[in-house]
Amino acid sequence: MDFKQRLQRAADRGQQARDAQAAAEAAQAMSEEEWRRLHSGHRRELTEYIEECLKQLAENFPGFDFESVVDDQGWGAAIRRDDLSLNAGKRDNLFSRLTMTISPHNNYHVLDLKAKGAIHNKENFSRNHYQLLKDADLDSFRQLVEQWTLDYAEQFVASGG
Repeated sequence: MDFKQRLQRAADRGQQARDAQAAAEAAQAMSEEEWRRLHSGHRRELTEYIEECLKQLAENFPGFDFESVVDDQGWGAAIRRDDLSLNAGKRDNLFSRLTMTISPHNNYHVLDLKAKGAIHNKENFSRNHYQLLKDADLDSFRQLVEQWTLDYAEQFVASGG
């Protein structure tokens, strides 16, 4: 085999390697789209459940305002309340809030639920739970949403709310 033939074979192998890499990248991109689709479906379902639970909390504790949350931190819902406190003639504004969100899709392929809250101007409620997207158990996420909502309600009432 002369040099010209070996050169042609080397070029053919290079072309095959480039084609294989392009095919692998296309397969990866397709699986990325599948990850996004899976995350989006879970996020939608859990966001609806978060909204349902926080709406019930707001209905049972007059003064709380409900709002849907859609921002760069995630999707979910929030409740908030502003109260007025008079102590020895001094006026204080007291805010209470609870926000629960599902974080946006990320490179690590996790489903992440976050909750943050404050009761009477004190940030005293912070929760976080995540699972790999491929192993995500939506029932466990629903149970956490319920439990965290109940925990917040209990703390709110215990603080004199």
